[in-house]
Amino acid sequence: MTIRPVSMIAFDADDTLWQNEQYYRFTEQSFRDLLAEYAEGEQVSERLLEAEKRNLAHYGFGIKGFTLSMIETAIEMTEGRVPTETIGQILMIGRELLKHPVECLPYAREALESLRGQYFLVLITKGDLFDQERKLAQSGLGDFFDAVEIVSDKTATTYRRIFGKHGEGPERAMMVGNSLKSDIVPAIAAGAWGVFVPHELTWVLEHVEKPTEAPRFREIKNLGELKQLIDTIY
Repeated sequence: MTIRPVSMIAFDADDTLWQNEQYYRFTEQSFRDLLAEYAEGEQVSERLLEAEKRNLAHYGFGIKGFTLSMIETAIEMTEGRVPTETIGQILMIGRELLKHPVECLPYAREALESLRGQYFLVLITKGDLFDQERKLAQSGLGDFFDAVEIVSDKTATTYRRIFGKHGEGPERAMMVGNSLKSDIVPAIAAGAWGVFVPHELTWVLEHVEKPTEAPRFREIKNLGELKQLIDTIY
């Protein structure tokens, strides 16, 4: 009997199955507008990115950390003179970010439908627990997954643990996502296949070089090509 090389397929969520980064971009523009009298927009964005980098170790990934970084940036750029009204507006646009609609990306549902029942499907996402649970529920995609893992970060150790917990280890697992840094490189390092699905908007902190020399690296234009790609590795 032939053993399939892949028995488990894991998916990233944000900007792989549904839109996410575009809402952060809209919020950042609103933040730039709030601080327009203190600095140019590009300078505001640069200082915000610096704050986000500093705070990842403290707040982790997600909207709450992003909102706190906006507040910190406003305080720094105004030398502590930021009006309380502006702080309130920052909190408001942060809350609005937590309410954004869920817009599934093209072929997301079709790809999951084509794989359900043939593979053990896992959703692996990072960020705020409540927000990720909200988006999964509103997406209508939850029933396709045999397991859901919401993690604080994605590392090779994270993938080894999840692929071992739910399946037969990383050697027979595949990770599909839009972030080379979080979804692809660490999954390949763990021993799994990594399928890169580029998104036109990807957070700058998720950018790394493509592991083109890795035997288990693959790239597709969209999720509509996933099933055909899987068939080619048999």
